[in-house]
Amino acid sequence: MKNDKMRNMDIKYQVTIKDIDPMTDRKIKEEIAKILKENGYENSTVEYDTHNMTMMTDFYEMTMGQVNYKFKEYDKIDYYDGFFRKEPLNSGYGIVGGLDKFIKYIKEFHFTDEDIEFLREKTDLDDDFLDYLRHLQFTGDVWAMPDGTPIFRNEPFITVRAPRIQCKLIETAMLSIYNANIGYSTAATKITNAAGDVPVMAFGARRAYGSEAAVDADYYAMMAGCMGTSNVKAAKETNTKPLGTMAHSGVMEAHSEKEAFKKYGEAFPNSTTLLVDTYDTLNGTQNAVDVCKENRIELKGIRIDSGDLAYLSKEAKKIMERDFPNAKVCLSNGLTAETIETLKNQGAIMDSLGVGDNISSPDKRVGAVYKLSATEEDGKIIPKIKVSGDSIKTTNPGFKKVYRFYDKTTGYALGDVIAMADEIIPKDKYTLVCDTEPWKKTKLENYEVRELHVPIFKNGEVVYKTPTLKEKYEYFKKEIETLYPEVKRSAKPHKYYVDLSDKLRELKLQLIENVQKENENNRAKQKRLGE
Repeated sequence: MKNDKMRNMDIKYQVTIKDIDPMTDRKIKEEIAKILKENGYENSTVEYDTHNMTMMTDFYEMTMGQVNYKFKEYDKIDYYDGFFRKEPLNSGYGIVGGLDKFIKYIKEFHFTDEDIEFLREKTDLDDDFLDYLRHLQFTGDVWAMPDGTPIFRNEPFITVRAPRIQCKLIETAMLSIYNANIGYSTAATKITNAAGDVPVMAFGARRAYGSEAAVDADYYAMMAGCMGTSNVKAAKETNTKPLGTMAHSGVMEAHSEKEAFKKYGEAFPNSTTLLVDTYDTLNGTQNAVDVCKENRIELKGIRIDSGDLAYLSKEAKKIMERDFPNAKVCLSNGLTAETIETLKNQGAIMDSLGVGDNISSPDKRVGAVYKLSATEEDGKIIPKIKVSGDSIKTTNPGFKKVYRFYDKTTGYALGDVIAMADEIIPKDKYTLVCDTEPWKKTKLENYEVRELHVPIFKNGEVVYKTPTLKEKYEYFKKEIETLYPEVKRSAKPHKYYVDLSDKLRELKLQLIENVQKENENNRAKQKRLGE
């Protein structure tokens, strides 16, 4: 029984709801409000958080959307491709990451009442257009490459076919998702490839640009071969064991290094791995051996986080060899793929690696873009092209697919071709022709060919079953092993073949010629007007 004081209070409810049907927000609110009213809370308000990212769009997408709406172009169908113009992070490849997050974003795509009221108050968008947005859902088709797929320059990792305004509104969030997670996946792959059989732990949570980014970085790091993460939240969300040793503060807060080691060893007698470089790495290693020996603690290993890792790891191993021959050495400290390769070449002792900032915040960007490639008119697909004085920014037109050729004997990937969607790729012989240097040709035989895109959405409905993290890793491992070592090397990697089909190349050249002729005609017209 509620008292009168409680009955007259304003109560604000915050409810977290995951994976709700996109257009049920008002119904949920109405039901909660009804329940509250029936129980006497007349003046209560209801809010809930679905982690909806629909408003994550640049405003010019909305202004252009209003133009399309005003001229009744909202039902026109467009095709857009997401791709990058050169392989990211100075690598010979990129690794797809972010598809699962993009699917979640599209499933939840809808504007709430609060969104519409904000836009009404803060912008000059028309009421009719805002009413259109209020009821908007994604109804298009999406094809994409699965997470874990190696990808290369100019290859559409995602293609969207949808009504014009929808295509525009999803651009910002889609690029944000893919730019971040392709970056994490690629960075982690460079590290795990350099490490080889040495296990890598993802230690980069504190270096990430925000807490959500920290979880995402570790998730895709594990997809790309990292054995686990120090981030407890990421470990919980992936149902994996959180990993880590001890902190420098544990040594610094004690009266002595030996006291700190003794406390840690007694607290974790079955997993005593000690951080030995707080003051002096080799003295610290000797202290670790002495403490564990004196207190009958099994020293499982040490971690070295500073100094000359190659020299110190070898010397530390010598110190542990007599009393704890099975003790392991973990190395950390801003490790890059190049550093790891150098350490291996110098004979460093490394039974595991902790890598942080060079996974969660790599110093290069992915640079993925999202460009219009075609429209539909009277049931026909009309290719579109963006022509630039900078040839790298001239886009590939039309509705396209990407195919990969694998050598039947070795299993290695031989090259990719970007082709028109209606093309059939021969299964016996094919010639790859370089897009920019067409005299360079590679004749292929004895191959298997695979289309890299899979359907994700059909008429706004998900038709793709998202794999588990383990399944993603297994797929990634299988695919990354198909790349030649020369493509995967850290320094000056071999340029993987990515070519256009004859049909697509001819179309591209014809459209470029059309644009050039139109420009020439316009210049001639302006010249005549000026005479």
